[in-house]
Amino acid sequence: MSYPLKVLVVEAHPDEAEMYSGGTMRRLADRGVAVKFMSLTNGDAGHYQMDREPLKRRRAREAYTAARHLGVLDYEILDIHDGELMPDLAMRTAVISSIRRWQADVVITFNDECPGHLDNRAAGRIVREASGFCTNGNICPEVPPLAQAPICLKMIDYGSLDVHQHDVVVDVGPSIDAKLKACAAHATQFYEFAPFERGFVDEAPTIGDWAAERAFILKYWPEFMYALPAMSGGHQFAESFQLADYGRKTSVEEVLQLFAL
Repeated sequence: MSYPLKVLVVEAHPDEAEMYSGGTMRRLADRGVAVKFMSLTNGDAGHYQMDREPLKRRRAREAYTAARHLGVLDYEILDIHDGELMPDLAMRTAVISSIRRWQADVVITFNDECPGHLDNRAAGRIVREASGFCTNGNICPEVPPLAQAPICLKMIDYGSLDVHQHDVVVDVGPSIDAKLKACAAHATQFYEFAPFERGFVDEAPTIGDWAAERAFILKYWPEFMYALPAMSGGHQFAESFQLADYGRKTSVEEVLQLFAL
């Protein structure tokens, strides 16, 4: 099947692509864009009760369920321990290979130069360093190089709120329920681990009561669901992306034209 555009979102843990870019990805998928998520760790540290191995398996199941809500075609999860991601040669090679195999036109990841989770920062750095080799056939010769470098964008996360630039703002009102259902699929994170760490686990909703689940996520993660004041356009729900200073040179106008949303 031929796709008008192929997008790869590189995250550090299963659930982040959904939270920070899920609405946009669902809108792109609805117009025939091929979307893939790639998690550079398996998320096996993200709980206060579960051990690594069962948690790893559970989080993979959650990710695959979330992908179905968003129309994501592939969800690759590397078997790297949560909290141990390093921007080394092996990880750079894995990302170069994945970008090439997906034939990505656009790659989205984290800002690598701000506070926040070290895995997230490492993921951003790995993509930054990988992007310069995507067209070089002497690097990772077992996977054919791309004809041109992908456009690279940065998605927001909690560590980049103060430095993120809202270059490309997408109205995700039409896809907000799909995004919320994808987030809700990650029950270990949205209803267990994060609420426990932040002190409101007793307020977690009953699974299966969608109205309560929806309200819970909107209440406790508003900065990643509703449009931030810095975003333009008057949208109630929005996601934004910053043009990266690596990858193929682009402009806001070109990205908006490619996304056609």
